[in-house]
Amino acid sequence: MDVALIVDGANVMGSRADGWWRDRAGAMARLHGELAALAAHGLTGPVPGADAAPEPGSAPEPSSAPEPGSAPEPGSAGEAGATGPAGETAGGRWFPHVYLVVEGRARAVLDLVGPAPRVQVVAARGEGDDEIAGLAGRLTGRRVVVTADRELRRRCEAAGAAIAGPGWLIRQFS
Repeated sequence: MDVALIVDGANVMGSRADGWWRDRAGAMARLHGELAALAAHGLTGPVPGADAAPEPGSAPEPSSAPEPGSAPEPGSAGEAGATGPAGETAGGRWFPHVYLVVEGRARAVLDLVGPAPRVQVVAARGEGDDEIAGLAGRLTGRRVVVTADRELRRRCEAAGAAIAGPGWLIRQFS
């Protein structure tokens, strides 16, 4: 089972009182580093929404990476790493394809971070919520959106994605 983890970067970043407002791009770069470590080492516990019926269609397939900061093509997985297959493994870990969606001044993160296996930074062309909901609708396979935004949650659930809050993701970092 492949899993795409779509992260509302602004929402997750804003859920921590760590001074992110003084340096949005720097805070987003730290989040990117944490997500890269998770993607490489895997996440523990059940996939949010795993009790739901599996999504029809194929899972995200590795493909050549699009331009940095651009949205992936429908059905693509962005950058794929050699860490192992996305999805659950015998050790109870799962290795998602991560899409970190950034907007506004935090888009400067593209100048601060290098490529990371299984992590793609997507610079929203407009509103971040529209980009996230679009990804939730375009990507195939199991999708988990990380956000606390109620309206965005509704839109992503309507697109067939499972939802997790920022607290769930932050607990995975420790």
